[in-house]
Amino acid sequence: MYEGPRKVAVKDVPDPRIEHPQDVLVRITTTNICGSDLHMYDGRTDMETGRVLGHENLGEVIEVGAGVDKVRVGDMVCLPFNISCGHCANCERGLTAFCLRTNPDPGMVGAAYGFAGMGPYNGGQAELLRVPFGDFNCLVLPENARDRDRQRDLVMLADIFPTGWHATQLACVQPGDSVVIYGAGPVGQMAALSATIKNAAKIMVVDFHQDRLELASKIGAIPIDASKESVVDRVMEETNGLGADRGCECVGYQAHDASGREHPEMTMNSLVQTVKFAGTIGVVGVFVPKDPGSPDQLYHEGKIAFDHGLFWTKGQTMGTGQCNVKAYNRALLNLIIEDKARPSYIVSHELPLQRAPEGYEHFDKRERGWTKVIMHPDL
Repeated sequence: MYEGPRKVAVKDVPDPRIEHPQDVLVRITTTNICGSDLHMYDGRTDMETGRVLGHENLGEVIEVGAGVDKVRVGDMVCLPFNISCGHCANCERGLTAFCLRTNPDPGMVGAAYGFAGMGPYNGGQAELLRVPFGDFNCLVLPENARDRDRQRDLVMLADIFPTGWHATQLACVQPGDSVVIYGAGPVGQMAALSATIKNAAKIMVVDFHQDRLELASKIGAIPIDASKESVVDRVMEETNGLGADRGCECVGYQAHDASGREHPEMTMNSLVQTVKFAGTIGVVGVFVPKDPGSPDQLYHEGKIAFDHGLFWTKGQTMGTGQCNVKAYNRALLNLIIEDKARPSYIVSHELPLQRAPEGYEHFDKRERGWTKVIMHPDL
């Protein structure tokens, strides 16, 4: 449960229950700490205290509402972090991150489990989770999903693997492209993996955490340490002075330099500089409409000092926004089933849910070796 800046606690809460005929109740077996959870953990959102966190969830169906037709008790399911109805105008277009029905705030669209501003829904860093519109939102998994080792891969379908794929979709990555990715955290790693699957010719990953850069190099990406060399010079060197064909932003508004000083505009402007003329950029790192806790005065109002003149002059195109997980998760599941993708290579720690405060603390500090934390309520 979120209890305030840099404070989470594991407490007993009332069990969720079926509230609507289309609800499904899931016993969680694997749940992740996501990089975007850290925005809330750091107190940089309007997350209410007492809310249960967790939007990367997998488990077993233990109860279904009377209106559920396809999902059965006993099914192993992975839950997209988007909570979507499946029937509104946006959902029918595949834009499930922007569902028009699931967020009661009239000024917002789209909902998620345990996330600030994304509706009243509790998260899945818990023993049980209520899943609205269960037939639509549950991705039913193969029987071997009961295997704990297999869950390490499959749980990534809830968010970060599709989100990394989404970054490459927004950036229009094609076979033979050169791609520069800012951020070697879990989503940046998944963007690099996705670009590899799409047969990009050259993939460059920018960060200054050595353990994360080492992970990226293991899947064939070129690591660029922003604390030791000029990123612009290195990308230009790698691309014969042209810049990368495509760029992906996988950091978000708490981007910071090696000293820890925040620069919310840093990765965005670096992309403009390092992506070629008429190149494309995909932004999946979280940016919010306001951040009163930002040390950057402009970003208090959700604004950044963006190099729009250079962006315009270079004729670049940018796509942004949260991932529509349902658009990708079944295809990505097939890649995992056929051993064409093993996203679990990023997992560094598996903890019982009771150790969540420890997991949050170490992951938030980006301590060496803490690259992805998954938790099990039944350990």
